[in-house]
Amino acid sequence: MNRLRAVVTQIEGEQNLHIITFDYEGSILKMMGLDLPKGLHVKSHVTLGVKPSHVAIAKNLSGELSYSNQLPAKIVSIENGKLLSNILLHVKGSEVQSFLTLSSSMRMNLQVGDDVTLLMKASELFVMEVEGV
Repeated sequence: MNRLRAVVTQIEGEQNLHIITFDYEGSILKMMGLDLPKGLHVKSHVTLGVKPSHVAIAKNLSGELSYSNQLPAKIVSIENGKLLSNILLHVKGSEVQSFLTLSSSMRMNLQVGDDVTLLMKASELFVMEVEGV
């Protein structure tokens, strides 16, 4: 499980749907969720989680995407299996893991040292912990 420490900067809600905005090391991340975690408020320090299977990678990205969360990253290791590639990325002082199909990794010619864009949908990001609660 990937963990990112962030600070809540905005909470928008309508009925029980919420869009929460975070500051992650100077970058904006957004999360979409139904219920607010207990004790969550603007300025809360949190640990965000995202599964490695929900982290996409773009190389030579251009154009517009619907992904709310796009972070510059550098590939630090690649482990290829028979079906999947386990990609370890350096992202703003944190390490993030991504699982891709081996065919995607090969098609993109991913290499250690490549600068890429890490992509996470707002619906796949979640609050693992609210500090002090």
